[in-house]
Amino acid sequence: MPSSITYTAVLDVSRDTAEYLARLLRGHRERLGTRQGTRALGVFKQAVLVLRWFVDGTRIAQRARDNGISAPTAYRYLHEGLTVLADDAPDLSTALERAVAAGYTHLNLDGTVVRTDRVAAPGPSGADLWWSGKHRHHGGNVQVISAPDGWPLWISPVRPGREHDVTCARAHGLIDALNRLAAALGIPTLTDLGYENAGDGFRNPVKKPKGGELTEQAQTFNAVIRGIHAVAERANALLKVTFKALRRVSLDPAAITRIARAALVLLQLEHGRTT
Repeated sequence: MPSSITYTAVLDVSRDTAEYLARLLRGHRERLGTRQGTRALGVFKQAVLVLRWFVDGTRIAQRARDNGISAPTAYRYLHEGLTVLADDAPDLSTALERAVAAGYTHLNLDGTVVRTDRVAAPGPSGADLWWSGKHRHHGGNVQVISAPDGWPLWISPVRPGREHDVTCARAHGLIDALNRLAAALGIPTLTDLGYENAGDGFRNPVKKPKGGELTEQAQTFNAVIRGIHAVAERANALLKVTFKALRRVSLDPAAITRIARAALVLLQLEHGRTT
């Protein structure tokens, strides 16, 4: 390239968040026994590199060039950041304990499909595991538990995009855990029709009978449930709007687990809120 242009950019993330990630990375290096001065980047610059990918979707080649490192090194630094952040995310029991302590009257559960590049992974029936027929693209399904106002509290590991929400929830143990929570403490979970017949601890709209109409009582019930549960979509929107990394994943689809959980940690850090 005969000439280049240098410009200044501002990353829309607080310095406190970058410093928090830097501390996690420092702890990771100490556990590995990394000697001081043997890395191309310090922990703060590595943290900024990771955050640029999350927030702005900056390409690996660009981040490598800006930091004077190779693309493989940039990938390694990125995956280290994903790992330490994901490991800092709350597990299911911790998230539910926090919800109980916060005094929530109910929880919301909703699934979202994170788009991925095309992958070839045939399932038992021969259909592509990662193809979502509902969304008409490849992706991975993650389940999100949120507070009554739609604030995300917990994110599940990824499941193939072709699986239905209730199937994914069962695989993660969510159905049993949330039914137990409702039975023990009277805290139900609101969902959409994708979780029909999940159990007594769930509240979802009544399905219209085949060839029939809903009663007035059922219509009223559906209006109330849908109205209250509608804010659950805020949780998924917050994550995907805030982080470009969750809009389309070009890494191995299995990495969606770490990406989604890391995004939850970053979102909670940025807003200073875990419940």
